[in-house]
Amino acid sequence: QVQLVESGGGLVQDGGSLRLSCTASGLTFSNYAMGWFRQTPGKEREFVATIRWTGITTFYADSAKGRFTISKDNAKNTAYLQMNSLKPEDTAVYYCAADRLGRGSSRINDYEYWGQGTQVTVSS
Repeated sequence: QVQLVESGGGLVQDGGSLRLSCTASGLTFSNYAMGWFRQTPGKEREFVATIRWTGITTFYADSAKGRFTISKDNAKNTAYLQMNSLKPEDTAVYYCAADRLGRGSSRINDYEYWGQGTQVTVSS
């Protein structure tokens, strides 16, 4: 059974930093691309960042470029999202997702497995 478990969310002030983690089990992590998405009430889930199975190529939403960094540690079966210079508009539930084809996609439907989400709240 595949499981993705996010952690690291919380409350932070405007301009602060957080690092989210996503630990996977039940899959061959090194073969998977990992993505981070976020969602606020009443809005669709949106793409934040992704990293291809190689762990080298990354892509970011415009809102995340220059502030967020995605990475994956195959030895620990864990993906990370380092978030710096956080803004109140970054407040959302953040989800990690796994794509068995390793593509590194921004499309929600390209991901087969999802975590339960972790809340990030940025206060002004």
